[in-house]
Amino acid sequence: MTAEFPVARPRRLRRTAPLRRMVAGTRLHPAELILPLFVKEGITEPNPVGSMPGVFQHTRDSLRKAAHEAAETGVGGLILFGVPLHKDGRGSGADDPEGIVQLALADLAAEVGDALVLITDTCLDEYTDHGHCGLLTPTGEVDNDATLERYAAAAVAQARAGAQVIAPSGMMDGQVAAIRAALDADGFAEIPILAYSAKFASGFYGPFREAAECAPQFGDRNAYQQDPAGPVGESLREIRLDLAEGADAVMVKPALAYLDIIRQVRDIVDVPVAAYQVSGEYAMVEAAAANGWIDRDRVIMESLIAIRRAGADLILTYWATEIARRLA
Repeated sequence: MTAEFPVARPRRLRRTAPLRRMVAGTRLHPAELILPLFVKEGITEPNPVGSMPGVFQHTRDSLRKAAHEAAETGVGGLILFGVPLHKDGRGSGADDPEGIVQLALADLAAEVGDALVLITDTCLDEYTDHGHCGLLTPTGEVDNDATLERYAAAAVAQARAGAQVIAPSGMMDGQVAAIRAALDADGFAEIPILAYSAKFASGFYGPFREAAECAPQFGDRNAYQQDPAGPVGESLREIRLDLAEGADAVMVKPALAYLDIIRQVRDIVDVPVAAYQVSGEYAMVEAAAANGWIDRDRVIMESLIAIRRAGADLILTYWATEIARRLA
């Protein structure tokens, strides 16, 4: 006679909120969240970003306030983007000691530098009058090697101003090695590099380009950012190259449409993996919620859990302060 076994009922562990919380396999913590912030030169009041409700181009004063709020909720860090008053072909504001990011960094380092991690985006698109991520050749192509020198100079300027992590985002070949060498030579060997290693030429960046005022004035960035339909394994190759050049952590951008890439990266590396929940992801949720089509709070949390579950250790999100407060 065959013994009969009780029927397994997985639903038993989902029956109540305390049970679900106790057995949850994916958890968020405020320290894993990084808040992107924009600071603009020449404004006297915070300027709302129309396509991103709740996001602002900050003054130096309002930036300090936003940073303090993030620190008080336990957010792990913030990443700073600058919008200079004047732009030129070489992106001079990127390494100007009196540039808006460098001045804002000094403010933040003095006030919240012991409470959260100050990260700087290291690129040229916010500072160039043409909106591309590097210097241009006479034919209008981005000059990879000449751009590396500008990235290195910007990284050193940011480190001198108080940056605690440098995050190069331009997807130039060799950018991590150039920045690592420059930081080491200037006495900043202890400053880590969080490399935008798998950054895709995505349609999800539109609202960010409004916030950072960095839309390309001609062409696009397809020649240096990754193709969403690119060769299988290309992201992993980029990751390995950046790690070989000295990256201390790596990033996938965007997040939600690239959960498979996050998972692949997590499976092959033993360094922190970050994912950027980009402006388009934010804007879509806020717009749908404003129309009453979705439950805003549930969708925000669900999207973050998905990114965490895919393997991200760190999540850059415009909801960082809000979510950290909710998690407290």
